[in-house]
Order: sequence, then structure tokens, then C-alpha cells
Amino acid sequence: MLISPSIVDLTKGKYNAYTIVIAAAKGARMVTDEYVAQRERADRMIANKETDKSICALIGSEYRDEKSVKVAVRRLNEGDFEIINAPRLDGTIEEAETPDTAADSDN
Repeated sequence: MLISPSIVDLTKGKYNAYTIVIAAAKGARMVTDEYVAQRERADRMIANKETDKSICALIGSEYRDEKSVKVAVRRLNEGDFEIINAPRLDGTIEEAETPDTAADSDN
């Protein structure tokens, strides 16, 4: 099964496919870490008898019901994840904006 949006949609004419794949993999790792944190918190709550809910009710459906790569691709497409310090198709490097450069660009 293919994930929507396509790699062509994700590149937006700025990045190559390799950059998108690496960004999706790193995003999937972040989503997995968020799931693990929610799962640990839910396990603690159940062990300490702080709740009578099931573990499924304590974990967000985004983490529980979807694969991490699918969530990461969706977040890339929606702009929740941002690609920084990556080579663009024109050969330039997109730099992360630091507080110093952000202040300079406002002037």
C-alpha cells in the first residue's frame, strides 16, 4: 500500500527524494518516541491505580492506530515537521533559522 501524499508532492520542487526519505525516517523515530512516552505514562497510571481506563484509552489514537511512518509523512506534508540544513535541488543548503538570523531578517 502506498502512502499518500506522494514523494512528488512532498518534495515541493525544493528537495530530492533522498532528503524526504531521511526526513520521514527521522520523523517516524520522533513519533515512535512520543508513543513510547505515552505508553510508559499510561502503564504508570494503571500500575498506580490512578485511572480505571484501559491502556488503549490513555494513548492517543494517532499513535495507537497508525504506523509511525504514515504519521511522519502526514506531518511533513502538513508542515508540522520541517526539513532544515538539507541540500535543495538547486544545490544550496537551507539553514535553520537561529534567533540571531531571525532578528536580522526582520530589519
